[in-house]
Amino acid sequence: MLAYRLGGIYAATAVLMVAMVLLVAIEYLWQRRVSPMQALSTALVLVFGTLTLILHDPRFLKWKPSILLWLLAGAFLLSQWLGAKPLAQRLLEPALPEGARVTRPDWLKVNRVWVLAYALLGALNLLIALTLSEQAWVYFKGFGLSIALAALAIGQALWLQHRKAAA
Repeated sequence: MLAYRLGGIYAATAVLMVAMVLLVAIEYLWQRRVSPMQALSTALVLVFGTLTLILHDPRFLKWKPSILLWLLAGAFLLSQWLGAKPLAQRLLEPALPEGARVTRPDWLKVNRVWVLAYALLGALNLLIALTLSEQAWVYFKGFGLSIALAALAIGQALWLQHRKAAA
């Protein structure tokens, strides 16, 4: 956000690209692996950031969040049929108290909410990128998406806690 305020979209793009590479390097040095989500996000930032800088067109960078969110929606959707647990369960189950028992149908509901949320947020990102100012998009991307996803995760955790307590 600071790079955008001080140098504009192209400076912010370059800073974002460098920061993503540094995050991947730090994650690898610390854990000796890079999470698939971090690797995908970094790859998309590098591809779309490079296109933005070379072609001097911020539209490429603006598409990146939508593409990532839609890929995640697809991954969550497919996870219902591939593997033992849907992605929502793999991500949220460790955050639940020990001994919490959530049924598979409840995990599938949670997973479908994530599919819908990622799909809608991807569409909303594109709508804002195409219709509002660059600054409005930057703030939506920097704050709006983060707040929306955090609120969704907290809401899901609270719902799962309530389901556990009711069972």
